[in-house]
Amino acid sequence: IEHAAVYTMGARGGRESVRLPQEALRAPVVDTDRGGDITWHGPGQIVAYPILDLRARGIGAGAYIDALEGMLLDTLAAFGVAASLVEGRRGAWVGDDKIAALGVRVQGGVSLYGIALNVAPDLAWFEDIVPCGLADAGVTSMARVLGGAPALADVRAAMQRAFAARF
Repeated sequence: IEHAAVYTMGARGGRESVRLPQEALRAPVVDTDRGGDITWHGPGQIVAYPILDLRARGIGAGAYIDALEGMLLDTLAAFGVAASLVEGRRGAWVGDDKIAALGVRVQGGVSLYGIALNVAPDLAWFEDIVPCGLADAGVTSMARVLGGAPALADVRAAMQRAFAARF
């Protein structure tokens, strides 16, 4: 999906990751019980919430997260974006900039929440927060890396193919 502008705070998040008083933010902050810290969701970003019975598939939480990251790398590669993983940090990266984030929760063996891929969002939304609580990292998008934005429908289709291949 593509959200209306919203900041979501994960279970590990802290208000110190919000750079402005909450009333000065241009979008609401919604507390969630997913993993991770604060991030932004909104137009130009594809957010996916896979709901899978991981137990029935014999997939542990760590393997599930690894597969989601692989799916993101596969999706980006389909457009010529050379993204990678960074040890100790989740998501997909282009250099020191995060291009895709993930925040999941597994409850009763079922996956909740998911991933966010920056296709062509206004990256200024991230300036009001410390995205994912990582003060030493930046945020980028497919549009910035490629010099132009691929169609969201094309990225969604590539993501669906990558997801089907991984799961």
